Amino acid sequence: MARERLQCDLCSVRNEGACAALDESERRALARFGHQRNLARGETLFAAGDDNDMCATLTSGVLKVASFDENGTEHILSLIHPAGFAGELFEQHAHHDIVALTDCELCLFPRAEYERALERYPKLGQALLRRSWTDLIDARSLLAAIAGKSAMQRVAGFVLAMGRSANDAKCHPAIEFDMVLTRGEIASLLGLTIETVSRQLTRLETDGIIRRKGARGILLLHAGRLEALTA
Repeated sequence: MARERLQCDLCSVRNEGACAALDESERRALARFGHQRNLARGETLFAAGDDNDMCATLTSGVLKVASFDENGTEHILSLIHPAGFAGELFEQHAHHDIVALTDCELCLFPRAEYERALERYPKLGQALLRRSWTDLIDARSLLAAIAGKSAMQRVAGFVLAMGRSANDAKCHPAIEFDMVLTRGEIASLLGLTIETVSRQLTRLETDGIIRRKGARGILLLHAGRLEALTA
């Protein structure tokens, strides 16, 4: 099957991904060994235990990073949003599953070639480090929203985090966005039952803080009140 070549000038995250640190000639050189890949919701990008021979930049959609315990229960470890990096550099095998939560588009690169590019272009490595640090802060913020918190604090913190991830200005949540996880996935991530997640979302709607639109849409009516509930 023919692979679709990358078109960096049309990329929706060309100014946000790690490759934004490169000049045009460097970006073209990086793009030569990459290709575009589309994933349908539920499709696996990388599976734990597989040979770790590829990595990717997400250009649209949302991915989840997950593992399974000895009982086969899934645990969602983090989410990857557009401009985020997917894959494990300098490792021979993948440690976690990376799965599409929505339909996704990615720039896919051979891991070995990308590692050589990091040596060739120090600015790319620095940008990727900054991006990794941002992702680490997001993961820590999500953990802080869960640890030792009530069910309402956890759900409110999660809704707030989803709103912020949907907005280019991360300090403010988007007014309207989709909850890309199912209630079962939210329950797994927050350490709650599905019923508890449903009750807390209903309470947020009854209190006039959010309005649900369809299966997953959220209209944020009072960001300040939502943030106060996370304290």
